[in-house]
Amino acid sequence: MDISRRQFLRGAAGAVATVAAAPVAEASAPFAPREPKPLPPKAIGMLYDSTQCIGCKACVAACKEANGMPVEQPQALNGWNEGTWDTALDISGKTLNVIRVYQNGTMAEKDREKDGYAFVKRHCLHCVDPSCISVCPVSAMQKNPVTGVVTYNPNACIGCRYCVYGCPFNVPHYQFDEPFGRISKCQFCSHRLKDNPLFSNLNQGTTGATAANLMSEASQSGRIPACCDVCPTGASLFGWVEDLQAEARRRLALKPGEMYEFPRGLLGGDRAGQVAPVGHYQPHIYGEKEAGGTQVRYLTGVPHEKLGLPKLPDHSYAAISEGMQHTIYKGMIAPLALFGGLVFLARRSAKNGDEHKNDEDRSS
Repeated sequence: MDISRRQFLRGAAGAVATVAAAPVAEASAPFAPREPKPLPPKAIGMLYDSTQCIGCKACVAACKEANGMPVEQPQALNGWNEGTWDTALDISGKTLNVIRVYQNGTMAEKDREKDGYAFVKRHCLHCVDPSCISVCPVSAMQKNPVTGVVTYNPNACIGCRYCVYGCPFNVPHYQFDEPFGRISKCQFCSHRLKDNPLFSNLNQGTTGATAANLMSEASQSGRIPACCDVCPTGASLFGWVEDLQAEARRRLALKPGEMYEFPRGLLGGDRAGQVAPVGHYQPHIYGEKEAGGTQVRYLTGVPHEKLGLPKLPDHSYAAISEGMQHTIYKGMIAPLALFGGLVFLARRSAKNGDEHKNDEDRSS
């Protein structure tokens, strides 16, 4: 008698379980994550301070201009202002950076969870251990080994969109309305950084002393990410990740209401700062540990989850998935054993079919 579909699937599941059991039994911790990746030696990044953001969206407009992105409007607003005003609701295939607003109750006070409002900036966080790179089968997503900037190569991309599904922050988006669509995401205005003497020579071994001497020249307009270049309050601040982390901790140590000169543009540059009172911060720097850490860090007055910043484990998902793959495919024993099990089931089905046919021939 032929094997039924249910019997075949049940047998296949048994084969998978049997194969998976061997490597798991050998490991002290089943599917243990691989070692986390460290922050690159000269990692550059951004500190976004939500309490200093005024929602002007100058960063959104500058990002559009610097990256040649079109105006985007929701369908409901297509007829308003003849489509000349950008009103993107979130990042997309046409929008790399957007400011969103949190609202609660009367919205009487800024940066308050209850009866307040707050702004939050959405774009790529440039993870230390990016899932988008881990899942990309053709290395279209790449991370600079020195600066840590996550970039996208459209010439290598095959349009599988695994990066879209793999990102825990829902950042990469595919241009579905284009005949030859590509992935859109913030790349820290890498084309502008190429003209920045502070960052363009990193691969040639720029030292800390040289970096300090070049800081003034590096802060010139057009040589840092556009969103940080135009931010009037310093809410979006660019620089070395380690320095940005120290700046964030410095702000957390200040008392609410205390006057402070918030740097603008490039941390350590020669631009005049914005003197303003310190806000009431949440005690955690978002991005310091989330998903293995990111090179964009957040300071907010409203709980992160309220601003759409997901609660994530300290380890990266890439470390977990790659740890599982390395366990299952170790020595290629598991795939070969599974293939052998499936071949056995198929041959047994064919043999049973031949025997059944021979019995019918004899009876006739």
